[in-house]
Amino acid sequence: MQKTLSGKVALITGGSRGLGAVIADTLAEKGAEVAISYAASVQKAEAVVGKLKAKGVRALAIQSDQADTTAAKSLIAKVVAYFGQLDILINNAAVVVNGQKVDDLSLDTVALDRQWQINVMGVVATTRAAAPVLSEHGRIIFIGSRNGTLALMPGVADYAGTKAALIGYAKGVARDLGERGITVNVIQPGAMPTDMMTQALGSTVAPDPFLDMHPIRRIATLEEVSALVGFLAGPNGGYITGGVIDVAGGLGI
Repeated sequence: MQKTLSGKVALITGGSRGLGAVIADTLAEKGAEVAISYAASVQKAEAVVGKLKAKGVRALAIQSDQADTTAAKSLIAKVVAYFGQLDILINNAAVVVNGQKVDDLSLDTVALDRQWQINVMGVVATTRAAAPVLSEHGRIIFIGSRNGTLALMPGVADYAGTKAALIGYAKGVARDLGERGITVNVIQPGAMPTDMMTQALGSTVAPDPFLDMHPIRRIATLEEVSALVGFLAGPNGGYITGGVIDVAGGLGI
């Protein structure tokens, strides 16, 4: 693989597992030095860091709870202090809470409010903290969801709302930072084999009625989504900004 990201430093929030860990691996393969944030599992985070270092790049894991918006400045400061710069921000960390309709009298509003805090306000805080120190011609990539533009089933109103909010915010940030050559895009995956899919659908094996909604009748691989992240983060992604790009097998067309 060509080292198109040599000399670049990337931060991937929620990079200790799932898609975040695969993105970290992809960017390291391209030569980037990588920081990941994680909420709880030191062991998983350090395992990812060890794998990245084995590729010959510097890597760092930072414990940071995205639900705490005051932690964002410290997170960014630690990345810059360790690596000396920040070129690529991947806003990946998120949670999913769904299954209850908004008229359900037992609606778990505490969990739903926390979802908004992590998926929106935590992302906003991280982006605000990173923007002043991000290098010229840098990259910001938001990991959204196909639910951000298409509510796929009942019980996803709040989750879909958090992902829809990222679209408007990302477009505004793209306007704000365009003069510095910084590109800002949203990637909207469909279902992927992650813990979040298990929470949403009960399994990483998609049921037939769900697959029937897809022209390409399967779920995405983590590598397919990560490959798009790698492209947008690289030199050939420099004229794509304000984009909302689906990686969802044609779901909703």
